[in-house]
Amino acid sequence: MYKLIKIQDTVRVDPSRFGESLEEVVLEICRENYEGIINPDLGLIIAVTGIEDIGVGKLIPGDGAAYHDVIFNILSYKPEDHEIVEGEVVEATDFGLFVRLGCIDALIHVSQVYDDFFSYDGKHALQGRESSKIIRVGDQIRARVIAISLTKNAIRMGLSMRQQGLGAKTWIEEWVKGLETEKEGKEGEEAEEKVKPKPKKRRRKRRK
Repeated sequence: MYKLIKIQDTVRVDPSRFGESLEEVVLEICRENYEGIINPDLGLIIAVTGIEDIGVGKLIPGDGAAYHDVIFNILSYKPEDHEIVEGEVVEATDFGLFVRLGCIDALIHVSQVYDDFFSYDGKHALQGRESSKIIRVGDQIRARVIAISLTKNAIRMGLSMRQQGLGAKTWIEEWVKGLETEKEGKEGEEAEEKVKPKPKKRRRKRRK
């Protein structure tokens, strides 16, 4: 999940940069220190989006730099278990698909593609044995997060498409059309039942 988060930190501004715009210098330093970092609590820090507040600079004996307490905003991505994600297939192999989710890639193991046996066709695609469904590099997909490994060096994710409403966008469109057709059929049957004339009740003749 993408999040906008407010961070507070102390930034060291070197004396050689005292003549520059303080806000621009602080923004540059924050970007150098934070962007691309993976934090266990914040996830992958994608960008420092702006500076909100810069405190008065403080000097430390023996160091000519100025230290400022700074509040700034970041954009981060931290995956959540069972989260629904969308992305593009960027690689197909005999063991599954790699999907780009904007800032990171995730793996869909071949067993999690669909309720079918899928095999690699050698041409950047996987094909189902019984369903004949095909998913190729470049296809847009929707999947569910089923496994997450987050360390300071990398975020690894496992995805699954073995659920209704998930899979390649073309599969989802076919599924939705099927639901609409089924709904229309049921509505037609119900309307037909309503217009059917009810059989008249026969009156019994009273015996004298």
